[in-house]
Amino acid sequence: MVMGTGSDVGKSLIVAGLARALVKRGLSVAPFKPQNMSNNAAVTRDGGEIGRAQALQARAARVPPSLHMNPVLLKPEAETGAQVIVQGKRAATLTARQFFSQRQQFMPAILDSFHKLASAHDVILVEGAGSPAETNLRDGDLANMGFAEAANMPVLLVGDIHRGGVIASLVGTLAVLDETDSKRIKGFLINKFHGDPQLFVEGRKFLEHRLGVPCVGIVPHFPAASRLPAEDAVALEELAASNSKGLKICVLRLPRIANFDDLDPLRQEPGVSVQFLTPGQPIPGDCSLVIIPGSKSTMADLAALRAAGWDIDLAAHHRRGGRVLGLCGGFQMLGRLIHDPQGLEGTPGSVAGLGLLDVETTLLPDKTTTETQAMHTLSGKLISAYEIHLGETVGPDCARPFAQKPGGPEGAISPEGLVTGTYLHGCFTSDGFRSAYLKSLGAAVSSHAYEQGIEDTLDALAAHLEAHLGIDAILRMAEPVT
Repeated sequence: MVMGTGSDVGKSLIVAGLARALVKRGLSVAPFKPQNMSNNAAVTRDGGEIGRAQALQARAARVPPSLHMNPVLLKPEAETGAQVIVQGKRAATLTARQFFSQRQQFMPAILDSFHKLASAHDVILVEGAGSPAETNLRDGDLANMGFAEAANMPVLLVGDIHRGGVIASLVGTLAVLDETDSKRIKGFLINKFHGDPQLFVEGRKFLEHRLGVPCVGIVPHFPAASRLPAEDAVALEELAASNSKGLKICVLRLPRIANFDDLDPLRQEPGVSVQFLTPGQPIPGDCSLVIIPGSKSTMADLAALRAAGWDIDLAAHHRRGGRVLGLCGGFQMLGRLIHDPQGLEGTPGSVAGLGLLDVETTLLPDKTTTETQAMHTLSGKLISAYEIHLGETVGPDCARPFAQKPGGPEGAISPEGLVTGTYLHGCFTSDGFRSAYLKSLGAAVSSHAYEQGIEDTLDALAAHLEAHLGIDAILRMAEPVT
């Protein structure tokens, strides 16, 4: 089990890189995260949803993503707390206090999923969440030492030297753990190192002596990690415009933005500049396309969009002939009305949408979670995508669909063709469609192969870890599941 001294120390990438490295050694590997909190979810082939980090790790392990790889997923919502996904399906919506008081009821499902994976693979790489040093959360814990104890897991601890204080964070983590938990830690590694590792020789010796466990390696910063899908919204803090020139695309950064990796393929296009706008930033007059991304709480984010004044900017952008694209929750916001008769996102009722599409949406309790193939209506290009949403959208503009699925038309386009909505997450990963779509906007079209780029980066990450980690030593730490 890979734990960290804090959030964003690189646990997810370490697991992904180890997964690809071990697969290249001929082992059967599966990732596992007992409890995750993220609004960036992926759809599995068995009809569930898991954190996108586990989907990427499954890809690194060259196995299909399974709902058992992340049996408890918390998706924060507005006002009503967090949606609790258990073994891929929506089980409840709970406040933080309710979840913490009831969370032990989810341990049987977590262990069931873990043992199902363990029975089918040589190695299970388990990712913790945040830090095990949050001792106030230890009683009833599912995500770190609570699971490690229940499954009898050895632990590898990751420290991030880039943020500073790595010696204190590693020593402090063991210092606050009780003796039983601290004995589970069998080794540690230093991540995101910059400069000459010889300068840390004495630091490494001190840590090995003080912690009483070996350092399995010092991993230099891996710049290509930015080409892999990110799960945590903290990654958005580091996103600037991808280019200073080219077709300008602006993305509204909603408070509850979801599945923002939909935009990764656009950010990597050399002829495109993608800018994430924060509240207080107006939509620039030279923007060609505004994207309203997915949202975990459509109605609350619609209210936030209006509070930021973006509804006025969008109307002006549309009058100038600018394009607008709504993805999933963004699609719902573009319509005339959103109905929530059962109060799935708060108080039951209806709210007015932006009115840029002649459609209306009704939120329903049964969630659509499916992988899909579709044909883009205007270009005829194939789209490989997934759907993950509550609600159905209908109206006159659906007669001009964005795409055709095997089950019928999908999405909507306004009469003048400037406004488009779709539920197809991940559509821009399809190279042919992405090129055709950008060409229709006047962008210079590249030959960038997005999916192959992900594979190449995972291979490079595996080679990076092979060069800097004692992977044989890590394997020796692992123990048979009983």
